[in-house]
Amino acid sequence: MIQVPERLRRLLPFARRPPGAAASATARPARQGHNLFEAAAVYVAACAEDDQVRAEEAANRVSPGALSFGVNELACRALVTLARQRNESPLVVARSLLGLRNESA
Repeated sequence: MIQVPERLRRLLPFARRPPGAAASATARPARQGHNLFEAAAVYVAACAEDDQVRAEEAANRVSPGALSFGVNELACRALVTLARQRNESPLVVARSLLGLRNESA
């Protein structure tokens, strides 16, 4: 069974590094214990603005697992807030944001 960190490396674009980058990644200074929610906020905002450099910097502040948790928490909070503003269910809003048809239950 594949371990969670390995699965995250496969899924998250910042974790996909060319084989030669592995050596340079170990030369990087140790992570400083940054706030994972701050890193997630910067990462998502940078991705939305297509700022790859800032996204990489934010991704390197915390572990991939912590970043994934932070991004998930941000997505949940944003979805709930937007659903309240639209007076719709979170599922309807999520499907709308992803361009999916809303199917009647």
